Amino acid sequence: MRVLIFGASGAIGRAFVQSYEQDHDVIAVSRTVHDDTTSPAQWRRADMLNSDDMTALAQSIKEQGTVDRIIVASGILHGEGLRPEKALRDLDVAAFERVLAVNTYAPAMVMKHFLPLLPRDKAGVFAALSARVGSISDNHLGGWYAYRASKAALNMMIKTAAIEVARKHPLAAVVGLHPGTVDSTLSRPFQGHVPEGKLFHPDHSVAQMRDVIESRTADHTGRCFAYDGTEIAP
Repeated sequence: MRVLIFGASGAIGRAFVQSYEQDHDVIAVSRTVHDDTTSPAQWRRADMLNSDDMTALAQSIKEQGTVDRIIVASGILHGEGLRPEKALRDLDVAAFERVLAVNTYAPAMVMKHFLPLLPRDKAGVFAALSARVGSISDNHLGGWYAYRASKAALNMMIKTAAIEVARKHPLAAVVGLHPGTVDSTLSRPFQGHVPEGKLFHPDHSVAQMRDVIESRTADHTGRCFAYDGTEIAP
């Protein structure tokens, strides 16, 4: 089985690589060159938002055959000049565009270039990290406008792509994954509000998400699931 992992240098992405590279052929993609010579994965450099990078990478991988699992493990919540908004007065166009670019546009570009590489005659899975806060019906607290919007938009991309993919890849599943609150750079400023026992090590979260990925079928396509397999409402 061939597994393609984007955002492979992040906490969750690296944990996915370490999990799958033990028993499968892994192509790990990140924006920076990886120098871990102990990893059996094939590391490739590409920017998901760079069309030339993605076109070249897709062509290179296509020459090797189909891909059974495609995982997008990237995301952004905060950073320099970027904080989740508490109120409408905090909205900023540049920050909003930055969050949408990473959380929505980038996974969409992966879908564009790599969903055609899923097998047609056997089950394949595309999974992108989404978030529970992307659920419109589950939003009871407000705030975090850009992050919520970017994940809700990603969920719509997943649903829409799933419909198209089913026409040529009837056995494929295109899904979103909520990893829970993972101990990573993304969650670190907000961990003080996490209930006891709900802050997961990346390896723990990935082990659970891998179980979800490997149990998804065409019956699950177009939907979003939490790390424990429960479905997240749109």
